[in-house]
Amino acid sequence: MVNQSPDDNPLTRPGPAHPDITDPDIARLVAVFYARAREDEILGPVFNRAVHDWDEHIAQITDFWSSIMLRTGRYSGRPLNPHLRLPIQAEHFDRWLSLFEQTAREIFTPEITHEFMIRARRIADNFELAIGNMRGEIRSPRHSR
Repeated sequence: MVNQSPDDNPLTRPGPAHPDITDPDIARLVAVFYARAREDEILGPVFNRAVHDWDEHIAQITDFWSSIMLRTGRYSGRPLNPHLRLPIQAEHFDRWLSLFEQTAREIFTPEITHEFMIRARRIADNFELAIGNMRGEIRSPRHSR
């Protein structure tokens, strides 16, 4: 991985992650991804036990990604907290990233997919590190650094 100065970090740049990303595109990505995740043999059992109202969850995650990619500020929750209680391991994060990237590649250009994946890898690492810390495990970032 290439070392970047803070000025080169795309996460610190103001404004949308890419000018061609739209809210309807984000909504499509989230809907398609979660339809697949619910059926996935690794992710499905975890998601289906944890999520009780799929419409509400998809709306919330769409707001989350809109806030991240377009800086809309529509999401104001704390996404880590619900994940701390889930029985998720490294394989779940790996599968989430793989399925998310596959879905993004089908919907977006390579440049836009890259912008989503920079952020998705960072999210996966942050969640995985926090879960490990809560469990008393020492972990290192595996996806984003």
